[in-house]
Amino acid sequence: MRPALFALAFASTALPAWADEVNVYSHRQPELIQPLVDAFTAETGIAVNVAFVDKGMAERLQAEGDRGPADLVLTVDIARLIQIVDAGVVQPVQSDVLEANIPAALRDPDDQWFGLTARARIIYGSKERVQPGEVTTYEDLATEKWKGRICSRSGLHDYNVALLGAVIAHYDEATATAWAEGVKANLARKPDGGDRDQVKAIAAGECDIAIGNTYYMGQMLADPEQVPAAESVNIVFPTFANGGTHLNISGIAMTKSAPNKDNALKFMEWLSGDAAQKIYAETNHEYPVKEGVERSALVQSWGEFTADDKTLAEIAAQRPAAVKIMETVNFDG
Repeated sequence: MRPALFALAFASTALPAWADEVNVYSHRQPELIQPLVDAFTAETGIAVNVAFVDKGMAERLQAEGDRGPADLVLTVDIARLIQIVDAGVVQPVQSDVLEANIPAALRDPDDQWFGLTARARIIYGSKERVQPGEVTTYEDLATEKWKGRICSRSGLHDYNVALLGAVIAHYDEATATAWAEGVKANLARKPDGGDRDQVKAIAAGECDIAIGNTYYMGQMLADPEQVPAAESVNIVFPTFANGGTHLNISGIAMTKSAPNKDNALKFMEWLSGDAAQKIYAETNHEYPVKEGVERSALVQSWGEFTADDKTLAEIAAQRPAAVKIMETVNFDG
């Protein structure tokens, strides 16, 4: 049996051509999708070759052109999906299975990308210094009560750009600018590190609350060294004053060059089905996008929330404006 998964750097040579296969370029770490690869191959006999591409995905696909070996692209954020769509390197996919399994709000209206898992952009709050109900909305983060109490990763990171895009979608650019300025004024320190670093900063007493994705808590609780920090915070599901809790996704798209189109479609449909959605839920601490698939026990323990009603397509459309706002207010400065 040939190996189902391997990692390649950006400059690596083309993937090998095997008879019954599907080739994937992935922003996701190989170990996160290995269980999915193994299960799909065991069920279908189709080998899945995964090249981990950290940066330059769109540029790589453009350079490879019509002879590119990749059938599919797996990404970690709506922004990266939009980047490859805008680069003109993917094709629309019509599938009754994908339409039935994936809610309309979590897939492209033009069928060029599809969400596979969801994560909520939530607030980590110190168990010692933040009382229940003290913060309930994203709008709260810009109020003076949180001055000097917030930690955040870079405002230009895709996750925070998407959140700001949601603010624009709910209100307008002027309101979003004022919100970004308010959050910046409340920072306890210059933005630094990733979401897990914000939790560690709360545990160290550097700040009281931080913005982060839900699944990072699952990752921290699986690491003995990070458990104390993770256990020092509560998860709060904020909402927009006129909406729900902001969601982002990991997603998939089919390349224009897809040399194994039929197998690629089979893998896409399988990833949206019960078996794969259950694996995502149990191993990656993410929310299944298919209705009726049970969340993991850990994720269930975090509580319920109402997802925001703004579609990811609406939010993604605001990305250029959101980036401009973050640069204008010098959020990271």
